[in-house]
Amino acid sequence: MTMAKPNIKVKKTRSNQSSKIMFWVLALIFVCFLALIFVVKNSGSTEASAINYTDQPFIGDESAPVSIVEFGDYKCPYCKDFNKSFKPLIEKELVETGQAKFYFMNYSFINVDSTRAAKYAETVYHELGNNAYWKFHNLLYDKQPDDPSYEQIDFYTDSLLKETLKEIATDEEAAKVTDAVQKGSYDDEWDKDMSQVKEAGIESTPTILVNGKKFEGQDFNDLKEMVEKEAKEN
Repeated sequence: MTMAKPNIKVKKTRSNQSSKIMFWVLALIFVCFLALIFVVKNSGSTEASAINYTDQPFIGDESAPVSIVEFGDYKCPYCKDFNKSFKPLIEKELVETGQAKFYFMNYSFINVDSTRAAKYAETVYHELGNNAYWKFHNLLYDKQPDDPSYEQIDFYTDSLLKETLKEIATDEEAAKVTDAVQKGSYDDEWDKDMSQVKEAGIESTPTILVNGKKFEGQDFNDLKEMVEKEAKEN
């Protein structure tokens, strides 16, 4: 009986050791799994999407090393805030300094008039040029109501868009744009934007890409840092 005690103790010790080894093995596997998730997530977030910038409205020097793209919807209140607060900083500190050029591309998904407004804007760009486009673009956001419930109604009607058009164009130019809209002359340009939304995996507005890489920062300083890094690498 007394001889059996050491064997029991040894058996318990071995069992404890096995449990400890199993615990650390499982812990190591778990840590490796988390590391793998982090690496996959990180590599995905820095992967650049192939963006086609041809015939897209932009602000800045075409030779600027960095291309910033906003994918937006004219009915999106966050896009309105971006246009009012963020875009002026981009223009002043990144575009005017020659580091970047700024593009806007359509991701129209909120309501039927999101698409109508986007197609009008595309037509203004192709019929009247880049400067007229940005005036029209800014006016569309200026006219967006502050009440978020407006997203549920058809706000950007033909009549409102035509009136907005007259604020930046002559009667002759406005008639030219309206006629092209009715014919769907530039619907394929809107289609091109929406295809790029799908290819780049865009899921919300506004989404910002810097040289095709999704911006995941929190404020303008984060964006500026990302742009400066891209400018040095290009």
